[in-house]
Amino acid sequence: MLIQILIALFIGILAGTFTGLVPGTHMNMVGATLVALSASLLASVNPIYLIIFIAAMAITHTFVDFIPSVFLGCPDTDTELSVLPGHELLKKGQGYEAIILTAYGSLAAVFLLILIVIPSFFLVPRLQNFLLKTVLLFPFISVSVMALILILVSVLLVILEKKKFAAFFVFALTGLLGLIVLGAGINNPLTKIFPGMGFQEPLLPLLTGLFGASMLILSIKTKTQIPHQEIKKPEIKNNFKKVFLKPLAGALVASPLASFLPGLGSSQAAIIGNTISKADRRGFLVLLGATNTLVMGFSFVSLYLISRTRTGAAVAINNLIGVFPLRILILILIIIFLTGLISFFITSSLANLFSKKVMNVNYTKLSTITLGVLIGIVFIISGFPGLIVLAVSAFTGIYCISLGVRRTYMMGCLLIPTIIFYLAL
Repeated sequence: MLIQILIALFIGILAGTFTGLVPGTHMNMVGATLVALSASLLASVNPIYLIIFIAAMAITHTFVDFIPSVFLGCPDTDTELSVLPGHELLKKGQGYEAIILTAYGSLAAVFLLILIVIPSFFLVPRLQNFLLKTVLLFPFISVSVMALILILVSVLLVILEKKKFAAFFVFALTGLLGLIVLGAGINNPLTKIFPGMGFQEPLLPLLTGLFGASMLILSIKTKTQIPHQEIKKPEIKNNFKKVFLKPLAGALVASPLASFLPGLGSSQAAIIGNTISKADRRGFLVLLGATNTLVMGFSFVSLYLISRTRTGAAVAINNLIGVFPLRILILILIIIFLTGLISFFITSSLANLFSKKVMNVNYTKLSTITLGVLIGIVFIISGFPGLIVLAVSAFTGIYCISLGVRRTYMMGCLLIPTIIFYLAL
């Protein structure tokens, strides 16, 4: 049985490396595919091996998926914020350092996850009971508090920007776009315009357009030249607290919130975590890496403790075996630990390879090919309506970038629909 476990582990790591490197691929989409396959093609496979495979793939994905985000400017829905500081470092010849910083954060998150599991056994169920009682006794207050938290985060982000009006405009404009695309809890208008075509994974074209396609189009237009990349590890010893400890503290506080607050994912948790840590550019990359992996890892813990599924990987496991015993959770944690160690070295090696090769390719041609791949993925997943959303989002992203404010404010596309969803309850 040990041999089969190891085989499932390494196949999962290979699969996670592949999905992480494919631009625009998100674990929720992969998880949905696994759920469909498990009912047919994988029905004869022992569920234990499938669980190992899914956990290994999911954690590996959280390490590797920053590589296309930084080197190609093509994020998925959990890494879109990494484009901001990561691509800036790439243009300064420090793309390798950007990837390593996210890998440091992800590796630290694996150890943090192991440390917080035991306290979670006591805190998580009690917190859930408290929230449930609050919702039952004071539904208006509880919903308003959730909306208020997100509003305060949004206001804080705008206040911190020098160009406050431009930041607010970008936030509001992308928020309006998010409302139209996501429907804010109602039927998406695009499905009425194009009946029968369906509109799957609306976040894919929305975020790919705002953060990925917009940058690729600008790179193609301006014929961006990538400078020589230094293969140099980050120097954090002299600034260990600011670059490493504070971002990890922010990630540790914010990541579990994604298990309780609907609509809150890795990116939103990272924004909240950054208000706590007040990290600089490099610290923010550590924060993103840690948050991405912590949210994924904690989703398995939440599935065991309170039967809540917040990630595609957790949904896939829940569909396989439903409620599972403690020994399965322990097995998952062991797999996460081993996968994290291996994935760190894989990510480091791939970052090294990309850093050496990216200078020898025509970046304009590479951007064009990558843009074509993204268009193809969006069309396959979201159909023709997805292409319209991709185009509108891309040009909206280009316009927002031209205003000269941080692209973080384009996260209004998710925050505003979530806030309105709570206020409408």
